[in-house]
Amino acid sequence: MTSTLRLAEQLIACHSPTPLDGGCMDIIAARLAPLGFVATVLEFGEAETGVNAKVKNLWIKRQSADANAKTLVFAGHTDVVPTGPLDQWTSPPFVPTVRDGKLFGRGASDMKTSIAAFVVAVEEFFKIYPQPKLSMALLLTSDEEGPSINGTVKVCEWLKARGEHLDYCIVGEPTSIDQCGDMIKNGRRGSLNGKLQVKGIQAHIGYPQLGRNPIHLVMPALAELAAKKWDNGNEYFEPTQFQISNIHGGAGATNIIPNSCVIDFNFRFCTESTSNGLQAIVDKALQSSGLTADDYKIDWALSGQPFITPVGSLVQAAREAIKAVSGIDTVLSTTGGTSDGRFISQICDQVIELGPTNATIHKINECLPLADIEPLKNIYKGVIERLVK
Repeated sequence: MTSTLRLAEQLIACHSPTPLDGGCMDIIAARLAPLGFVATVLEFGEAETGVNAKVKNLWIKRQSADANAKTLVFAGHTDVVPTGPLDQWTSPPFVPTVRDGKLFGRGASDMKTSIAAFVVAVEEFFKIYPQPKLSMALLLTSDEEGPSINGTVKVCEWLKARGEHLDYCIVGEPTSIDQCGDMIKNGRRGSLNGKLQVKGIQAHIGYPQLGRNPIHLVMPALAELAAKKWDNGNEYFEPTQFQISNIHGGAGATNIIPNSCVIDFNFRFCTESTSNGLQAIVDKALQSSGLTADDYKIDWALSGQPFITPVGSLVQAAREAIKAVSGIDTVLSTTGGTSDGRFISQICDQVIELGPTNATIHKINECLPLADIEPLKNIYKGVIERLVK
């Protein structure tokens, strides 16, 4: 059993459904303290339980003696998604279990093994380079799988207020598809949610002249928005996408024209579009279809702006480390959902996501091939070594 596997098992055994940390950060702080890492625990939110419960975050850093040294940060989350029905797990989700060549447990892929690989890679690196010209830190939160309001975003605000400048960041999200390192994320699309409420006039469906059907009123605009080409994307991003997720309308009877209709929709947008621009286009489409400002309202919620790390020193170091360890040419991608990289990119020059395979994340019997664990640690170590050179 390797040091990485032992630490991954130790972290999986910590009961940490979001927003709980379960003791993971204490374990990590204790491991890195002998190397000169100074830990700062940051708690944000309310003390009571619930979506705004107090969230534990950890910023732990080893400052280089060289004042001109750059800073590399490993970032991740210790919280995990709920287990789902316990009786459907082959082994208890918080009892790390090795069988059939895999490590089973909630967080095995997402993302306690990545955190273990961070820590061991750092330990091994400092054995070889005790005084490198590179500052290193870990940024950990227990609020990534939840609402993400008292986690990394607050830590980044705190770091910015302190004047901390970050040069490189690796987020340990599970980005690989078939083999460890076959895909890294060098950016993410922005996410913009809208809740559109259209007003109508309720009436008997047999007397439509006495009512005003909000579903009929909004249909032309929805058809226009669904068919629209928002942009062409670019070398890093596919074109911006618009998707309707829910439509609610009606009083539950078949003979009533409803008095309102609510439509939930989402934009996953690239750097060729802006959140303000998308909002303006939606308003224009609604008004062009005959709706006035009194006929509708939209509640907007921006989950994150798009970010991109062009090919540079961090991407190149990751590519070379993956090639050296796994013998493969990695693929750069910006697909998928959002991540805490959207917050870190606001204070860090270069941000990528690089982690293990993601086939079982959030699933019953979440697991990770044992064969992925040491390569992941070695890739992280290889990236550090290349950034120091």
